[in-house]
Amino acid sequence: MSGHSKFANIKHKKEKNDAAKGKIFTIIGREIAVAVKEGGADPANNSRLRDVIAKAKANNMPNDTIERGIKKAAGDASSVNYESVTYEGYGPGGTAIIVVALTDNKNRTAANVRNAFTKGHGSIGTQGCVSYMFDEKGQIIIDKEECDMDADDLMMLALDAGAEDFTEEEDSFIILTEPNIFSEVREKLEKEGIVMASAEPAMLPQTYVDLSSEEDIKNINRILDFLEEDDDVQEVWHNWNE
Repeated sequence: MSGHSKFANIKHKKEKNDAAKGKIFTIIGREIAVAVKEGGADPANNSRLRDVIAKAKANNMPNDTIERGIKKAAGDASSVNYESVTYEGYGPGGTAIIVVALTDNKNRTAANVRNAFTKGHGSIGTQGCVSYMFDEKGQIIIDKEECDMDADDLMMLALDAGAEDFTEEEDSFIILTEPNIFSEVREKLEKEGIVMASAEPAMLPQTYVDLSSEEDIKNINRILDFLEEDDDVQEVWHNWNE
Protein backbone atom coordinates (compact mmCIF):
# COMPACT_ATOMS: atom_id res chain seq x y z
CA MET A 1 0.00 0.00 0.00
CA SER A 2 1.87 3.04 -1.27
CA GLY A 3 -0.03 5.47 0.94
CA HIS A 4 1.37 3.83 4.03
CA SER A 5 4.94 3.98 2.80
CA LYS A 6 4.59 7.65 1.91
CA PHE A 7 3.37 8.30 5.41
CA ALA A 8 6.25 6.32 6.87
CA ASN A 9 8.74 8.39 4.91
CA ILE A 10 7.14 11.61 6.14
CA LYS A 11 7.22 10.28 9.67
CA HIS A 12 10.87 9.27 9.45
CA LYS A 13 11.88 12.70 8.19
CA LYS A 14 9.86 14.51 10.81
CA GLU A 15 11.29 12.52 13.68
CA LYS A 16 14.85 12.93 12.42
CA ASN A 17 14.32 16.68 12.24
CA ASP A 18 12.76 16.76 15.67
CA ALA A 19 15.60 14.75 17.12
CA ALA A 20 18.11 17.16 15.61
CA LYS A 21 16.33 20.02 17.33
CA GLY A 22 16.02 18.14 20.58
CA LYS A 23 12.26 18.52 20.30
CA ILE A 24 11.36 14.85 20.37
CA PHE A 25 12.37 14.52 24.04
CA THR A 26 10.17 17.49 24.89
CA ILE A 27 7.27 15.86 23.05
CA ILE A 28 7.75 12.54 24.80
CA GLY A 29 8.22 14.19 28.19
CA ARG A 30 4.80 15.81 27.89
CA GLU A 31 3.26 12.53 26.77
CA ILE A 32 4.74 10.78 29.82
CA ALA A 33 3.26 13.45 32.09
CA VAL A 34 -0.19 13.09 30.55
CA ALA A 35 -0.08 9.28 30.63
CA VAL A 36 0.94 9.20 34.30
CA LYS A 37 -1.75 11.68 35.33
CA GLU A 38 -4.41 9.71 33.45
CA GLY A 39 -3.44 6.17 34.42
CA GLY A 40 -0.84 6.21 37.17
CA ALA A 41 2.92 5.72 37.33
CA ASP A 42 3.01 1.92 37.07
CA PRO A 43 3.49 0.86 33.43
CA ALA A 44 2.16 -2.63 34.27
CA ASN A 45 -1.25 -1.08 34.90
CA ASN A 46 -1.10 1.75 32.38
CA SER A 47 -1.04 0.72 28.71
CA ARG A 48 -0.76 4.30 27.50
CA LEU A 49 2.35 4.80 29.61
CA ARG A 50 3.80 1.55 28.23
CA ASP A 51 3.24 2.86 24.71
CA VAL A 52 4.94 6.18 25.51
CA ILE A 53 7.89 4.38 27.12
CA ALA A 54 8.24 2.26 23.97
CA LYS A 55 8.20 5.45 21.88
CA ALA A 56 10.83 6.98 24.17
CA LYS A 57 13.11 3.97 23.81
CA ALA A 58 12.65 3.93 20.03
CA ASN A 59 13.89 7.52 20.03
CA ASN A 60 16.88 6.66 22.24
CA MET A 61 15.68 8.51 25.32
CA PRO A 62 17.85 7.35 28.26
CA ASN A 63 16.13 5.12 30.84
CA ASP A 64 16.99 7.48 33.70
CA THR A 65 15.36 10.36 31.80
CA ILE A 66 12.21 8.28 31.32
CA GLU A 67 12.15 7.31 35.01
CA ARG A 68 12.67 10.91 36.13
CA GLY A 69 9.79 12.01 33.95
CA ILE A 70 7.49 9.37 35.44
CA LYS A 71 8.50 10.20 39.02
CA LYS A 72 8.09 13.92 38.44
CA ALA A 73 4.61 13.48 36.97
CA ALA A 74 3.58 11.11 39.78
CA GLY A 75 4.99 13.13 42.67
CA ASP A 76 4.37 16.72 41.71
CA ALA A 77 0.72 17.60 42.15
CA SER A 78 1.46 21.19 41.14
CA SER A 79 3.17 20.25 37.88
CA VAL A 80 1.89 21.68 34.63
CA ASN A 81 -1.32 20.11 33.35
CA TYR A 82 -1.23 19.57 29.61
CA GLU A 83 -4.41 19.36 27.57
CA SER A 84 -4.65 17.62 24.22
CA VAL A 85 -6.10 19.76 21.43
CA THR A 86 -6.57 19.00 17.74
CA TYR A 87 -6.77 21.49 14.88
CA GLU A 88 -7.84 20.75 11.33
CA GLY A 89 -7.32 22.88 8.29
CA TYR A 90 -6.43 23.30 4.65
CA GLY A 91 -3.08 23.91 3.04
CA PRO A 92 -2.33 25.02 -0.52
CA GLY A 93 -4.01 23.13 -3.36
CA GLY A 94 -6.71 21.67 -1.14
CA THR A 95 -4.29 19.67 1.01
CA ALA A 96 -5.64 18.50 4.36
CA ILE A 97 -3.66 19.01 7.58
CA ILE A 98 -4.32 17.73 11.12
CA VAL A 99 -2.36 19.18 14.05
CA VAL A 100 -2.28 17.53 17.47
CA ALA A 101 -0.88 19.53 20.39
CA LEU A 102 -0.37 19.16 24.13
CA THR A 103 -0.61 22.56 25.74
CA ASP A 104 -0.92 24.38 29.05
CA ASN A 105 -2.27 27.46 27.24
CA LYS A 106 -4.88 26.82 24.55
CA ASN A 107 -5.06 30.47 23.50
CA ARG A 108 -1.32 30.61 22.83
CA THR A 109 -1.33 27.33 20.91
CA ALA A 110 -4.39 28.22 18.83
CA ALA A 111 -2.80 31.56 17.87
CA ASN A 112 0.49 29.89 16.91
CA VAL A 113 -1.22 27.19 14.82
CA ARG A 114 -3.41 29.74 13.08
CA ASN A 115 -0.34 31.86 12.37
CA ALA A 116 1.45 28.86 10.81
CA PHE A 117 -1.47 28.23 8.46
CA THR A 118 -1.78 31.92 7.58
CA LYS A 119 1.91 32.25 6.70
CA GLY A 120 1.57 29.37 4.26
CA HIS A 121 -1.65 30.73 2.76
CA GLY A 122 -3.70 27.98 4.39
CA SER A 123 -6.68 28.20 6.71
CA ILE A 124 -7.93 26.62 9.93
CA GLY A 125 -11.24 24.82 9.56
CA THR A 126 -13.85 23.46 11.93
CA GLN A 127 -13.47 20.24 13.89
CA GLY A 128 -14.01 17.31 11.53
CA CYS A 129 -13.51 19.27 8.33
CA VAL A 130 -10.63 17.07 7.12
CA SER A 131 -10.30 14.21 9.61
CA TYR A 132 -12.86 12.16 7.65
CA MET A 133 -10.20 11.91 4.93
CA PHE A 134 -7.85 10.03 7.27
CA ASP A 135 -7.99 6.59 8.92
CA GLU A 136 -6.90 6.25 12.54
CA LYS A 137 -4.46 3.34 12.91
CA GLY A 138 -1.69 2.04 15.10
CA GLN A 139 1.55 2.13 13.13
CA ILE A 140 4.80 0.30 13.83
CA ILE A 141 7.88 1.01 11.72
CA ILE A 142 10.79 -1.43 11.83
CA ASP A 143 14.18 -0.43 10.39
CA LYS A 144 15.44 -3.25 8.17
CA GLU A 145 18.98 -2.67 9.42
CA GLU A 146 17.81 -3.38 12.98
CA CYS A 147 15.84 -6.51 12.11
CA ASP A 148 17.41 -9.95 11.67
CA MET A 149 14.12 -11.67 10.88
CA ASP A 150 13.10 -12.72 7.37
CA ALA A 151 10.31 -10.55 5.92
CA ASP A 152 7.85 -13.45 5.60
CA ASP A 153 8.50 -14.60 9.17
CA LEU A 154 8.07 -11.07 10.49
CA MET A 155 4.83 -10.70 8.54
CA MET A 156 3.43 -13.92 10.00
CA LEU A 157 4.50 -12.87 13.50
CA ALA A 158 2.79 -9.50 13.08
CA LEU A 159 -0.42 -10.96 11.63
CA ASP A 160 -0.55 -13.63 14.34
CA ALA A 161 -0.18 -10.84 16.91
CA GLY A 162 -3.29 -9.17 15.48
CA ALA A 163 -1.93 -6.72 12.90
CA GLU A 164 -4.19 -5.97 9.93
CA ASP A 165 -1.56 -5.03 7.36
CA PHE A 166 2.16 -5.58 6.70
CA THR A 167 4.13 -3.69 4.06
CA GLU A 168 7.77 -4.02 3.04
CA GLU A 169 9.49 -0.84 1.89
CA GLU A 170 13.01 -0.12 0.69
CA ASP A 171 14.43 0.52 4.16
CA SER A 172 11.69 -0.55 6.55
CA PHE A 173 8.72 -2.76 7.39
CA ILE A 174 5.39 -1.07 8.15
CA ILE A 175 2.85 -2.78 10.40
CA LEU A 176 -0.66 -1.38 10.84
CA THR A 177 -3.22 -2.25 13.50
CA GLU A 178 -6.66 -1.15 14.55
CA PRO A 179 -6.31 1.52 17.28
CA ASN A 180 -7.89 -0.57 20.03
CA ILE A 181 -5.34 -3.40 19.76
CA PHE A 182 -2.25 -1.34 18.93
CA SER A 183 -0.76 -1.72 22.44
CA GLU A 184 -1.39 -5.47 22.42
CA VAL A 185 0.29 -5.98 19.04
CA ARG A 186 3.25 -3.77 19.96
CA GLU A 187 3.81 -5.63 23.22
CA LYS A 188 3.68 -9.04 21.51
CA LEU A 189 6.31 -7.94 19.00
CA GLU A 190 8.40 -6.40 21.77
CA LYS A 191 8.38 -9.70 23.66
CA GLU A 192 9.75 -11.37 20.52
CA GLY A 193 12.69 -8.98 20.59
CA ILE A 194 11.58 -6.88 17.61
CA VAL A 195 13.31 -3.48 17.64
CA MET A 196 10.97 -0.69 16.53
CA ALA A 197 12.03 2.58 14.97
CA SER A 198 8.58 4.00 15.70
CA ALA A 199 5.42 2.69 17.35
CA GLU A 200 2.46 4.99 17.90
CA PRO A 201 -1.05 5.93 16.80
CA ALA A 202 -1.29 7.50 13.34
CA MET A 203 -3.73 9.29 11.07
CA LEU A 204 -3.23 7.86 7.59
CA PRO A 205 -4.54 9.72 4.52
CA GLN A 206 -7.02 7.77 2.42
CA THR A 207 -5.78 9.57 -0.72
CA TYR A 208 -2.90 11.94 -1.46
CA VAL A 209 -2.85 15.36 -3.14
CA ASP A 210 -0.19 16.25 -5.72
CA LEU A 211 1.12 19.81 -5.78
CA SER A 212 2.66 20.98 -9.07
CA SER A 213 3.01 24.68 -8.31
CA GLU A 214 6.35 25.73 -6.81
CA GLU A 215 4.50 28.40 -4.85
CA ASP A 216 2.13 25.81 -3.34
CA ILE A 217 5.05 23.55 -2.42
CA LYS A 218 6.89 26.46 -0.79
CA ASN A 219 3.78 27.44 1.15
CA ILE A 220 2.96 23.97 2.49
CA ASN A 221 6.57 23.55 3.59
CA ARG A 222 6.28 26.90 5.34
CA ILE A 223 3.19 25.70 7.24
CA LEU A 224 4.85 22.41 8.23
CA ASP A 225 8.08 24.12 9.30
CA PHE A 226 6.27 26.61 11.54
CA LEU A 227 4.19 23.83 13.10
CA GLU A 228 7.21 21.62 13.78
CA GLU A 229 9.06 24.51 15.44
CA ASP A 230 6.20 24.95 17.93
CA ASP A 231 6.94 23.12 21.20
CA ASP A 232 3.22 22.58 21.82
CA VAL A 233 2.74 20.64 18.57
CA GLN A 234 3.05 16.88 19.04
CA GLU A 235 2.05 15.53 15.64
CA VAL A 236 1.27 16.86 12.18
CA TRP A 237 -0.56 14.68 9.64
CA HIS A 238 -1.20 15.72 6.04
CA ASN A 239 -2.11 14.25 2.68
CA TRP A 240 0.40 16.05 0.50
CA ASN A 241 2.15 13.60 -1.82
CA GLU A 242 5.76 14.68 -1.32
